[in-house]
Amino acid sequence: MSSKAQDSILVKKENAVAWITINRPEVLNACDISTLRKFNSALKEIENDQSVRCVVITGSGRAFCAGADLQSLAQRGDISLNEDLREGFNPVCSRIFNMEKPVIAMVNGVAAGAGMGIAFACDLRMMSEGARFVEAFAKVGLVPDSGSTFTMPRLLGLTKTMELAFTGEGIDANEAQRLGVVNRIVPQSSLETETRALAEKLAKGPKGLGLSKRAIHRTLSLDFDSTLEYEAEMQQVAGSSEDYKEGVMAFREKRPPNFKGK
Repeated sequence: MSSKAQDSILVKKENAVAWITINRPEVLNACDISTLRKFNSALKEIENDQSVRCVVITGSGRAFCAGADLQSLAQRGDISLNEDLREGFNPVCSRIFNMEKPVIAMVNGVAAGAGMGIAFACDLRMMSEGARFVEAFAKVGLVPDSGSTFTMPRLLGLTKTMELAFTGEGIDANEAQRLGVVNRIVPQSSLETETRALAEKLAKGPKGLGLSKRAIHRTLSLDFDSTLEYEAEMQQVAGSSEDYKEGVMAFREKRPPNFKGK
């Protein structure tokens, strides 16, 4: 996929990691429908690319993503917001959440509204010291979307979710870490370096990482005994992989495994 400077979505692939950058810094990476279509296409391509084993999502400039481009929405006139979500943010967040590859949000600045939804749909979050999550919907008279009503209670707890949904306020990096929302807080100067190290470490992991993600998400809606059965199904798939054979051989030979993601 192209990575031309003028593109609103940039994609770079290196060392089995795909980097997706929302590239609209002039509007704090707020997304219009054209950007979201490109975003979804990039995710679809990466999902099907067997050479990519980890994904990083970030934004250009000083923001991660300010959510929907409200100016663009206003210019489009009397639009259906539900259809706009179904065509725009919903496919993007669904593909991130369900992709059987680790997805890291590199939160380099504010993640507001649907931008917070994108970050919360990811599996891991690396956050710069000055970044913030802002649940801004209440301030414009709207309801949290982009999966936020699913991910926020699970990541933040019900009480904090209600507070943010009702007030439209945010949480800074320190509070996000205290609440367990982010994996690491990193100085802005070393955010990309540390995110790269984590992504490349995960990219060397086995096929079982994607299966683990699938099982964890599935069991959020299952009872305990159903969870046990689903884990057994996923274990059978993982146990049939080349990576499992390599892992056992490496254990016996007392050496690090060389996983291929197969």
